[in-house]
Amino acid sequence: MKPIHIQVQTRFLPHNSRPANNEFAFAYHIAIENRGMEPVQLLNRFWLITDANGKTTEVSGAGVVGKQPMIGPGETYEYSSGAMLETPVGTMQGHYEMQKADGGLFQAPIQVFSLAVPNLIN
Repeated sequence: MKPIHIQVQTRFLPHNSRPANNEFAFAYHIAIENRGMEPVQLLNRFWLITDANGKTTEVSGAGVVGKQPMIGPGETYEYSSGAMLETPVGTMQGHYEMQKADGGLFQAPIQVFSLAVPNLIN
């Protein structure tokens, strides 16, 4: 069993989008659950965002939404953020760099997930 379990929920933000300008706004909500036996700290994030045209954007930096949370055993840390695409469909994937109590570092992968305008394909 992997010590870190990550769940993602996404939604399209029509009021923040301007399709005529190729601007499609999406929100994503992340839940990071520590299923391990020791506390971990989220130090850094890395995202690979790909739109339907194959354009990729890499986003990396310290923490998430300005925080580097400590997540104890059995605890879940949740946050929301967003992404802007030039197409109505795209994907995101990446990883978090985590630090164990003993100072050891490891990556918690974030599986690919879709960003899509609802009811786009009938």
